[in-house]
Amino acid sequence: MSRPGDVPPEILDRLRPICGGLPETHEEPAWIGVRWRIRARTFAHVYVPDLDRYPAYAHPGVAGEPPAVMTFRAPAGELLGLISDGFPFVRAAWGSNVVVAYLGDHTDWTEIAELVTDSYCEMAPKFLSARVVPPSPGG
Repeated sequence: MSRPGDVPPEILDRLRPICGGLPETHEEPAWIGVRWRIRARTFAHVYVPDLDRYPAYAHPGVAGEPPAVMTFRAPAGELLGLISDGFPFVRAAWGSNVVVAYLGDHTDWTEIAELVTDSYCEMAPKFLSARVVPPSPGG
């Protein structure tokens, strides 16, 4: 069993090129897990929550080990549509536009790339968001 915060390497391997490919971003260890930032603003944070401390992260769609989750910002016009179907997306208990994505074998990485890019654009200065090239279909 992994310790809370330990992110499976295969998930980090998928997220690093997505997040690192955005203008002027950097990756750093967070209080738990790993986060990607534009300047001092976090646009993606991935971790494995401690289900004993945070039982709200337990989800029937993820069996066995505690799930790897990613929090990110969703544009206001897309938030309700994203979380309305439920798993793998739920609204975070904090922030007006923060979404939790459960990551694993079921993950559509093309969709995650689009969502991370949107989150970056929500958090980045406008001149940097204008430099973003949307992810290509198929990853």
